[in-house]
Amino acid sequence: MKKIKFSKDEGSLFYKELNESIKNYFEENKINKTGNQKMMFKIIMYFGLVMLFYSLMITSSSVWIFFVLYILLGISVLLTAFNVSHDAAHGVAVKSKFWNKLLFQLSFNLQGNNAYVWGKNHNESHHLYTNIEGSDIDIIHNPLVRMTTSQDLKWYHKFQHLYTPFLYLLYSLNWFLFREFLMIFNRSSRTIKISIPKWEIVKLIFFKVCYLSYMVVLPCLLLPFDWRFILLAFLFNHFLVSIIFTAVLAVSHLSDYVEHPETDVEGRLAMSWPKLQMCTSVDYNVDSSFLNWVLGGFNAHALHHLLPNVCHVHYIKLLPIFRKLAKKHGIIYMEMSYLEALKSHFRFLKKMGEQTEFKPMAYEI
Repeated sequence: MKKIKFSKDEGSLFYKELNESIKNYFEENKINKTGNQKMMFKIIMYFGLVMLFYSLMITSSSVWIFFVLYILLGISVLLTAFNVSHDAAHGVAVKSKFWNKLLFQLSFNLQGNNAYVWGKNHNESHHLYTNIEGSDIDIIHNPLVRMTTSQDLKWYHKFQHLYTPFLYLLYSLNWFLFREFLMIFNRSSRTIKISIPKWEIVKLIFFKVCYLSYMVVLPCLLLPFDWRFILLAFLFNHFLVSIIFTAVLAVSHLSDYVEHPETDVEGRLAMSWPKLQMCTSVDYNVDSSFLNWVLGGFNAHALHHLLPNVCHVHYIKLLPIFRKLAKKHGIIYMEMSYLEALKSHFRFLKKMGEQTEFKPMAYEI
């Protein structure tokens, strides 16, 4: 991973005052930055839904009821990841470091994915070097989808805005079956290489076997349904989870409004870290209590990137402070409706499939 040297600019002062204002907000209101009673309710509710739908699914007598419960289980697991796993990975779901770690490990590993790999890469790569190729692990070189200007422009890329949604259906399956294994052997299409400790490789394999056991093998053994129907439910669940996951996250960093900054030969970036976060993230419907509840604050991506030490249940209350200070320091805060963010995402795919160079659109306040 290329280490980046950031510069000082108006974003530096913005970030300093933002932290001071946020600190004052929590002190004046005598509340903690971590999860509150609302968050505790969400933790219990989402884990409860997972256990409820699994117990009903594994004892269902109707094949169609089984199918519906299987899908509801998958969606509940995804929402648990949005609302619990993510905040726990940043140590802010609850006050206790022990319980944050346990919640993160439990909720992530039981999805059949490795918590260590995701947590380390998310916190130490994506959050630090957002959208910077060679430093942000979430930037990939997929030969079918051109998302960076360093990739060769092929003839079929001009159709990528049409076929990419179908590839998005495979996101979860690719993550579960290939992504982490390819990382082990340094065969990943991501622009940086990582090393995984041997013990984590053992855990990675163990939990994937566990996941397949209780999501496929156990239903086949206990339920009077054809194994092919159970496999179909497994695949459809991953397709649905994938499209929801990518629909929520892809619009934040893959937009024709956001930048993909490049460093100079010495690894220096001509902007501060806070400004990087603001020019590489798009927020949508940030005032929506419903989306904050369902998506765990993922729709307020810029705010989260600058304040990862704050639980998402506080985001809506902090937005006025965030907007006010961004305006005061001349920092553009890109927020819009989800529909506009989605349109921007597909415009980005189309432009990257047709143009050798890419210049972000100017965001109009």
